[in-house]
Formats: sequence, structure tokens, C-alpha cells
Amino acid sequence: MTEITYRTQRLDHHGIVAGICDEIDLVAQIDRLVPAPRRQVSIGQAVKAMVINALGFVGRPLYLTPEFFANKPVELLIGPGITAEMLNDDSLGRALDGLFEAGLTEVFAQVASHALRQYGIEHRFVHVDITSFHVHGAYEKDQEPGVIRIVRGYSRDHRPDLKQVIVGLLTTYRSALPAWIQALDGNAADVRVVPGLIKAYVQQFREGEEPYFVADSALYAEENLQALSEVKWVSRVPERIALAQRLEETVPVADMRQSSLAGYRLLEVCTTYGSVPQRWIIVCSEAARKRDLAALEKRIEREAEKIEKELRKLAREEFASPKALDAAVARKGRGWKYHTVEFTWVANLHYGRRGRPAADAEPGWVGWRIEGWQIRRDEEAVERARARCGKFILATNELDAEALPAEEILLAYKGQGVGPERGFRFLKDPMFFADSLFLKSPRRIMALIMVMGLALLVYALAEHKLRQELQARNESIPNQVGKPTQRPTMRRIFQMFEGIDVLIIRTPEGVERHITNLSDLHRRILHLLGPAVEKCYLGPS
Repeated sequence: MTEITYRTQRLDHHGIVAGICDEIDLVAQIDRLVPAPRRQVSIGQAVKAMVINALGFVGRPLYLTPEFFANKPVELLIGPGITAEMLNDDSLGRALDGLFEAGLTEVFAQVASHALRQYGIEHRFVHVDITSFHVHGAYEKDQEPGVIRIVRGYSRDHRPDLKQVIVGLLTTYRSALPAWIQALDGNAADVRVVPGLIKAYVQQFREGEEPYFVADSALYAEENLQALSEVKWVSRVPERIALAQRLEETVPVADMRQSSLAGYRLLEVCTTYGSVPQRWIIVCSEAARKRDLAALEKRIEREAEKIEKELRKLAREEFASPKALDAAVARKGRGWKYHTVEFTWVANLHYGRRGRPAADAEPGWVGWRIEGWQIRRDEEAVERARARCGKFILATNELDAEALPAEEILLAYKGQGVGPERGFRFLKDPMFFADSLFLKSPRRIMALIMVMGLALLVYALAEHKLRQELQARNESIPNQVGKPTQRPTMRRIFQMFEGIDVLIIRTPEGVERHITNLSDLHRRILHLLGPAVEKCYLGPS
């Protein structure tokens, strides 16, 4: 009699990731774009494995992928006939090479575009931003064309000691859903990179209505605005621009109209900058104004304390003439924004010998020092600063106010913090495998960044779908503290699925597979996520 054996495999939340990959046809899409017929594991399957690994949130690097899948139901997650041993670093590395040869941004754009169309997600606004990832290892300075230069540059990770890669990301309106991701040289500057990202995206998608591109003030430079004359954009105007400063200082809040968006007031003006006609929207946020006014008072107090210390130190010095003393105080005063100083000075006579000098003695030299001072607020400077509190300016080259109203411009810009910034926070999570890039080949680093973008796409699509379904059905699920929510994060959902196993029972009659520890709440979430995800846990419907 053959013995009955039992074995478990960890499914956890990986079935959700695999199901979303299947729903967007990830494997078939990539295998169509990057054919490799003689591979044991297709490039599409290798990418799916890397995405599941990336979203495993266990911090395992790429070369430990076989270890990651050792206790997982690989055939269920990746495909029939695939084993953990097949997903080794050589197989995955060659898949990264194949992606590079096929054109990374083009492959990603096609997969992302197909996925977003399938989910019915529109592209009226696209948010643009860049960030940096630090890398380890030595890299050649002279590299082949089309391959990024891995060098030191301005580090947003606060690791100036390490070389880095710059990553450009375009996401759809008010979401972390990536529409474009691109690896760039480690010393690439924001002001030069952003227009190139936009142009590359537009070149890839020539058909259909072009979106408005939303960026922060890094976009707003004369050469960029002229270079992007053929596309529509929305950008924050840098405060260094004199006209922007003047408008923020001179436009009273009372003259700005109340916006339909609670807590905002707006004033629209037409102007030309960099030879590009545009609309400027002066925005005042009531909440930001309160914060800025409080912060301004603290800055004024700190400056007064700083000036007091500087003058006390200066009073211990002697100068050759009143003019030299005035110049020393003036040099200090260049850093004072909100105060002026009135001071008196006194002459110190030096005779070159100790003791009381004779009545007719002539001093050897005269030193001049500060005797007293009074620090006064510069009320005009303070009022100018107060006038700017809570204000910022948005610009667009869309001159038709009906096509793009001021309120919609403000909403689009507010989405900048929801889109790329949230995507970057996800990609830089310490548990995500890309926190520090470890591959030695710049080609493979570029390809891995594209896979990172696909992982972000799958994660964001799952979150988007679950939230949409909850809102459409007017349902909710419990959050971390047990309160109902219609906006759960997928990280929370992934945590809820910890401990879901596949029980494999081998008997003389054959092999049985059962999913264990599924609760009613798990089943409800799976139903909301759709048939492709349900199939990974409950089998074909």
C-alpha cells in the first residue's frame, strides 16, 4: 500500500499578483514583443516571476529567486512545467538582456498601454517626475551607445558617496499607475530630463488625443517651454522668477475669487514667458497660508536671535576705521531678510605702552568697535513676505479656459503628489528589491528598472480595481484598526492574505490540492478582484 503524503506550499498574496498579471496578459504581451522560442522559461514568464518576487516584500535580491519560489506553487503562479530551479539568475539575467535588445521603454509602454486600456483608465493628465536609485559596484566610464552612464550625481537618497541611476516616471492622473518608465544617466538634471521624457512618450503614442503633461517647477525653463511647444503642459512657476514674486506680493487675497475647491482662492492672468504665451493661475491656499504665516513668525524670531549673536561677536573685534566697521556690519546684513540694525561705535586709543598715557601723548593707532545697537523689524520686508504666504502660481500653455478651467489645472497639479511621488515611495520601499540596485551590468540595471515599473503597474492596478469595485458596490472592508474603508492599500490586503497555503495530498489514486485558511473576507476580496485572481485560489469558475 502506498503511503499518503502531505505537503504545503505558501500561496499568501502571490496569487493576487499572478492573477493581475494574467488579467493584463503580461506573459503573452511580452513574449509577443520579445520572442525567444528556444528558452525553457519564456521571457514573459521570467518577467512574471520577477514581478511576483518584487511584490513578495521579502527583500530577496534577483539571484535568490529560486530560493524565493522554493516553497511556492510555481506552476500555479507562473505556468505548467515551470520549477523554482528554472528561475535561476542565468535564466532571469538573459531575460533582462532580451528585454534590453527589444527596447525597454517601448516594451513597457506597450504593456502599460494595453493594461490601462483594458481597465478603462484615461490619460487626460499625465504626471512627470524623476528620482534616483543608488547602485553598488564599479562601472566603466565609457559605455556603448544607448546604455546609461552610472555615475555620481545629486542624490535624492542622501547617498552622495554612491553612484546612481536616475529614473523618470510618468503616471496617469492622480494615481501611481505608471504609463512610462525610463532609466537615465546618474548625473542627469531635472531641468534637462523632463522634456526628453515627454517627447519620448509622445513619439511612442502618436495616435489619439494627447494628454496634458503635469510637472513640478523643474520643467519651467525658457528652453523647455519652447521645446515643448507642440504639447500641452501644466507646471508650477518657480519662485525665483521676478514676475511671479511680484504677483504674489502685490495681488491681495481679497481680490482673488473663491474657488469651487474648498479652501482655495484663484486669480487668472495671461502672460508670456520664454516667448511662449500662457495662462498663469495665482493660487492661495487658506490652510497653507496659516502654516506659512506661523512659520514666517518663527523665522523672524530666529533671525533676530541670530543677528544678536552676530553683533555680540562683532563687538569683540576692532576695526581700522568707521568705514571698515560699517562694511563689516553690511556684510553680515546681506543675510538679514526681515530686520535692520542701528548701531553706535566708539574709538579705542592705543599708545603702544602700558599705564596711563601722558596728557600730550599721541596714540600709536586708533581701533573702532561697536558700542551699542538696536535691532528693528523691517516692516516692509515682513509685509511682502506675509503677502506671499500660502500663494503659488501654476502655468499652462492651454490658452482656452473652457478646454482647461483654472480649477481643473489646480486639481491636476495637486495630483502630482499622488502620482509619481507615491510611485517612487513604493519603488524605494526597503522591502522592494530595487531599494539598492545590485546588478553589475548597466544593460541589466536598465532592464530591471523596467521590471520595477511593471511591478508598480500590477500593484497599482490591483489597488485601483479593488477600490473601484468597493465604491461601485457601496461596500467596505476593515482597515488595520478594524474600521470600514473603501480605500484599502494593497499592502494591507497582502498582509491579510499571509498564511494562505496550498495543501498537496498524494494518495494511490492521485494528487489532490486544497487551498487552506481562506476566510469569508478573503473570498469576498477575491471576488471583488475578479475571475483571474479568483482562479489562483479557487480554481476555474
